Amino acid sequence: MKQVLFTLVISMLALVAAAQPKMEFKKLEHDFGVFKEDGGVAKVDFEFTNAGTAPLLLNNVNASCGCTTPTWTKEPVLPGKTGKISVAYDPRNRPGSFKKSISVYSNSNPSVVVLYISGNVSPRE
Repeated sequence: MKQVLFTLVISMLALVAAAQPKMEFKKLEHDFGVFKEDGGVAKVDFEFTNAGTAPLLLNNVNASCGCTTPTWTKEPVLPGKTGKISVAYDPRNRPGSFKKSISVYSNSNPSVVVLYISGNVSPRE
């Protein structure tokens, strides 16, 4: 009886360990191209799907500087469902080329994914 119970417990633990979320993005980079400094904030959405077998949780999303502001799906993303990370870049007083990173922390494997935005801001006249 103990052997059967032990085997059952080990089997259940293996199933739980096998259930993992998997975050798959449609794209990892976005190039805004050339845009005007006085044209306002540039925005892009990075959409992802949970291709795993367990709910996906985004723990945190950090931008490499204060000029870039991310917002993200806060509720768990169930297997097969989608979520998004919206990124806004403020070009005010930042003419010239830029490349910024956005680090996404989750319970997926890998636990950190880095997204990039880039572009070239034309100075105001």
